[in-house]
Formats: sequence, structure tokens, C-alpha cells
Amino acid sequence: MVSSGVLSTRTSPTALAMQVIDLIREHDLEVGSHLSEQWVADSLKVSRTPARKALTFMADIGLVEQLPRRGFHLKMSSAELAKVALTAETGDEEQLYFRIVDDHLGGRFTGEFTTTDLCRRYGLSTRQANLVLTRMESEDLIRRRAGRGWEFTRALTTAEAHDQSYRFRIIVEPAALLEPGYTVDPDAFALHRKQQESMLHGNIVFLSRSELFRYGSEFHEMIVDCAHNAYLSDAVKRVNRVRRLIEYNHQADRSRLVTQAREHLHLLDLLEAGDNEQASQFLRDHLDTVREIKTGIHH
Repeated sequence: MVSSGVLSTRTSPTALAMQVIDLIREHDLEVGSHLSEQWVADSLKVSRTPARKALTFMADIGLVEQLPRRGFHLKMSSAELAKVALTAETGDEEQLYFRIVDDHLGGRFTGEFTTTDLCRRYGLSTRQANLVLTRMESEDLIRRRAGRGWEFTRALTTAEAHDQSYRFRIIVEPAALLEPGYTVDPDAFALHRKQQESMLHGNIVFLSRSELFRYGSEFHEMIVDCAHNAYLSDAVKRVNRVRRLIEYNHQADRSRLVTQAREHLHLLDLLEAGDNEQASQFLRDHLDTVREIKTGIHH
């Protein structure tokens, strides 16, 4: 079992892919350009194995194409890749928001604080502070204190707590698919199918951490909503609110999201085919696999 400290992100194909994208932009490469493993390895001073993993990940999400016996070729221009959001969040407010989130997860910013404290700590104007506070309050990450100032709400910041949230979801979500009133919502399924497919065509790297969390959490809320059981729906929404912060911390490694998106699409297929029993078991296995990957806890 892992320690109860704050979870940290690991070096991943995502991080190396971001460096490959920087290389592509630096050399102003065009669509169709060949990206050899050796060129990437030499340029980034790594071995060919991690270089290959980074390029394979980029192929999985549609940024490059892997051709038999011809290697990897660029599918997007340098200009298009300038929009990629693998590590940086777009916009000053977004960057500030995640700086505060990362500081809180890292134990550097905890306890009670005032707007003035926030301004002083991050060099903000009152308007900037109020914007980010409004967003954090709307996402239930902070709440107003009875007297003065703010405090962080209870959130999942340890591996054990994160594990418990997934075990709760393993109990609730698969059961929802077996409810007698379960009915597929064609419009909602079509919307979420489109979102999941877009992640396999580049959106895994174009979306910010908050957008990635929204795509995943709203997908699971949607399939539970189709059970038409308000108690089950409310339970899933509540656990999503408290796990938001620690899930943001896991978006640094996006390579696993390829498999996750494919499994979400398969789950939609099973439910649309009316095979709720198999869908329920598939969802249980899906959640347990993701739980183990994210927490490192083996049961």
C-alpha cells in the first residue's frame, strides 16, 4: 500500500510528448514531416525507448500517423500544435487557478485565508482574486467562513481517501445500470460519444485539466442519470465534487486517457445494445482498473 501523503505525478509519455511538440514548433515542421525515433531521442537526450513511447502516444491521439515500415509522420502543422494544452493551462485566470490548486495539493497553501492574503501571496489585484475565488466557490473547492475570509472544503488529497472514493463508485455506478427504470437517453449518449471520440482525435492534449475532468465526470453522471434514481445521481455528483482536486493532479499523465476514452465508448455500445448486465460488469472492472492505476493500492 502506498503512503497517505499527497499523490504526486510521475514522468510520463505525456511530458515527453510536450517536449516533442516543442521540437516540432521550433523547427516549424509541416504536415507530413517524418519524425524519426532517433531524431527525437538525440534532440531530447533520451534513449529511443521513451522517444518511441512518446511518438506512439501522439499517434494514439491523432497528432501523428504511424505508417508501416515508414515510421511516424506529422498530421498537424506547427501552427495547429501551438494550441496544445498538455502542461500549461490557457489564460491568466486558468494558470492562477491551477497554481493555487497545485499549492493546496502540495500542502503549501492550506487553512483559512482572506482575499487580502490571496492578493499578497500571489501578487494579485482584488479583481483578479475575486474572479478566481468565485470560480473556486462555484466548484465547491472553498467556502466562506462564518466570520471573515475563506477556507478549503474537505477534499480528497491522500491515496487512501482517493481509493475509498473509487470503491464507493464501484458500489454505486454499476448498480445504477441494473435499475429497472434504466433507459438510454439518445441525445445524451450522442453528445458524450462525440466528446469521447474527440479525445481520440487530439482533444486529449488540447483540453485543459478542468475540461478533461468535466468530460470524464459528466460522462459517468450521465450514464447513472439514465437510471432515473435521484439518490444514485446525487451520490455520484457529490463524490465528483470532493474528488475534483486530486483528479486535477492526475491530468499530468494523459497517456492512460486513450484507453479510458475507448472503454467509455465500449460502455456506450453495450448500453445501447441493451446488454446492461455486461455493461455493469464492464463498468465495475473499468473503475477498479482506474482506481488501482491512480492510487497504487492493490486489493
